[in-house]
Amino acid sequence: MRTVRIILLAAGAVGLLALAYRLGAGSIAAALARIAWWQFGLLCVIHGIGTVIDVAGWRFAFAHDRVPFAKLLAARCAGDAVNVLSAAASVGGEPIKAWVLRHEVPYEESVPSLILSKTSEVMAQVLLLAIALVVVLATGIVGHALTTAMVYLLLIEVVGVGGFVWVQVAGVVGKTGRLLSWAGVGGHDHMQQLDLSLRNFYRKEWRRFLVSLVLQLASDFVGVVEVLIILYALGLGQSVGHSLAVATVIDALWSAVRFVTFFVPGSVGPLEGANAAVFRALGLGASVGLAFALVRRARQAVWIGLGVVILLSMRSTRTLAGDSPNEGEPSPLTRPRKDPQSRRGSSRELRLSPTRR
Repeated sequence: MRTVRIILLAAGAVGLLALAYRLGAGSIAAALARIAWWQFGLLCVIHGIGTVIDVAGWRFAFAHDRVPFAKLLAARCAGDAVNVLSAAASVGGEPIKAWVLRHEVPYEESVPSLILSKTSEVMAQVLLLAIALVVVLATGIVGHALTTAMVYLLLIEVVGVGGFVWVQVAGVVGKTGRLLSWAGVGGHDHMQQLDLSLRNFYRKEWRRFLVSLVLQLASDFVGVVEVLIILYALGLGQSVGHSLAVATVIDALWSAVRFVTFFVPGSVGPLEGANAAVFRALGLGASVGLAFALVRRARQAVWIGLGVVILLSMRSTRTLAGDSPNEGEPSPLTRPRKDPQSRRGSSRELRLSPTRR
């Protein structure tokens, strides 16, 4: 799998270089030169606001607000950094998020929250693309070809997200765990616990899930504002209404392309190519579209650097304290039951111990 990811990453990088060569490095550099340093700083701040809202959505993916918000934000930044930097590795950033939270909640609670948060995130992306499609049909700002592409992307997202949700609510995770147990493969107990946690959350905490979905959608709209600022910085802003509609379409397609090209590390190559095609279809110029993609990559790199700093500081603390990554007390709902023999043994120890009188 690691080899495949390396090949895909290399192919995407080659495609990106070929696209830059075809469009002309001079035209791309000219577009980038229009963005002032303070505008780029503003984009980084706005991206941070979107991240904070996204983390708030993740917080509602827990059944209880036990984790400090600052710790959730640190876990999100560290995990996202690993997600990008481990494009050629075999481990992503999601386990890192659970590891950062190991002192606050056990893995039996943090892992389901990550799945639930990812579910609300991709559902929000579907809603954003549906809103963008309505905007396109109402304003006619794009041609038939791009509108058709948006329809197909929406169908792919609906099928993908629908299947993802169905796996969680239909008990597929638990059934898979039973199959693993029957085949003699370990880990089936954890899958049973995960299945129970997910289904209980959807059944009993569905209001918190809806709040998480609303917050994730709000984070996506912060992305629309970010796109709008980049358009004005590039000298492409026209009337506010028209630019807002264009920004909504661009951001929705950005998320949709990332969704369907998840198998390419960082969507490097396909995302830039699709963005150039979208800008050309909107009459904004393909080279400007590639410059736009590079600006978004650059502001992401700033936050990736912050995540790396957080992760390194936590690893240093762990080393100094002799911490164990498997640390964490299981929750009462997921703690394995002891057999009667072990309970009798525990009672006998309590009676014999002089410190337990």
